[in-house]
Amino acid sequence: MPLLHRLAAAFGGLVLCVPLWAADIDARSYGYPLSNPFEATIATTPPNLRPALPADADIEQADYQIKLRPEREFEVPENFWPVTKLRYRLAQQKGQAPLIFIIPGTGGHYANSTSEYLKKLFYGAGYHVVQLSSPSSYDFMTAASRFATPGFTSDDADDLYRVMHAVRAQHPKLAISAFHLTGYSLGALQAAFVSHLDETRRGFNFKRVLLLNPPVNLYTSISNLDRLVQTRVEGIDDTTTFYELMLGKLTRYFQRKGHIDLNDAMLYDFQQSKEQLSDEQMAMLIGAVFRFAAADIAFTSDLINRRGLITPVGIPIGEGTSLTPFFKRALQCDFDCYITEQLIPMWRARYNGGSLNQLINQVSLYALEDYLRNSSKVAVMHNADDVILGRGDLGFLRRTLGERLTVYPHGGHLGNLNYRVNSDAMLEFFRG
Repeated sequence: MPLLHRLAAAFGGLVLCVPLWAADIDARSYGYPLSNPFEATIATTPPNLRPALPADADIEQADYQIKLRPEREFEVPENFWPVTKLRYRLAQQKGQAPLIFIIPGTGGHYANSTSEYLKKLFYGAGYHVVQLSSPSSYDFMTAASRFATPGFTSDDADDLYRVMHAVRAQHPKLAISAFHLTGYSLGALQAAFVSHLDETRRGFNFKRVLLLNPPVNLYTSISNLDRLVQTRVEGIDDTTTFYELMLGKLTRYFQRKGHIDLNDAMLYDFQQSKEQLSDEQMAMLIGAVFRFAAADIAFTSDLINRRGLITPVGIPIGEGTSLTPFFKRALQCDFDCYITEQLIPMWRARYNGGSLNQLINQVSLYALEDYLRNSSKVAVMHNADDVILGRGDLGFLRRTLGERLTVYPHGGHLGNLNYRVNSDAMLEFFRG
């Protein structure tokens, strides 16, 4: 479970010879120790190579909630009522400071481990920080999304923009010197669309926007992750499931350690032990986490919109209703299934949409090519070995962003986000 939790969140000093802002970082001088992209994605950075961060007790922060869609209280079952108000987290400095919004990846909650890390990094550098949930999370879909069918990126960005305005209105006395924006994984793609939207609406006039490991072609990234679940894993057969295999490994690992300590450092140490996962096992673990996120999206979208694909229309759902049968049905629907059965029909009905290829072009970074090429405030940091990238994706980013793209040689998907070199580069970008 801790491994799954870590991934759902998501799926020494600065090396002076590494430039803070360069098109391609040299592999020999970079210093990040994990060259296996699956291992980096799961274990992230060794604890001794992470930056120093402020403790929770030293951060003035609180969780707040806003009511954006009051009609949802009448549209969703009673067991969804607790999320009909959208929650978010604000960490504020004592005086005037720039404010940065953080948008997480697929299904990400505002307080997941990656968003918490970024909050501490930016707060320690003197920023107000607002942590939002992903438009693909069940709480955002229920409390803030107009159509509760995430995946059409311009709609997701519009919903996020409304949330950001509501957050700002809820804190009129917060002294803000400038607005910044960042997102990671799917949240990075959405951040690009939010920034583009702000160019016409001028609600924030974002000073700098940083996209961390964004999908370039959204459908390619989804397909890459969906395929990982189909990996053939040695040791899994009719009598042993993947989860039993994982449980056995974790049990033997903690028996040798003599105690149970569940934290991010444990994941790195686990991969240095005799119980370390093979490439195939790591691939399936990453894919399994993504499949759970897809099932959550498919179930929630179907339920709110009463499409009857997973939850039959007319069946009463209350506090005592078991959702297990519906979730099992949702697990059989991968992202391709969700796109085909829910996203494309919604897109065609509302926007007179056409083919799948047309949808892909509208929801991916391709749609913002001219904007990204000409907007000097937007930059991208990515990894050459990121599992969500497809052929030609980095080429597109290089042609479009030029020197505003930084490509690290290793790190998998977000694995090096908490490496000190990357952290310093992020802060340097926002400082200008």
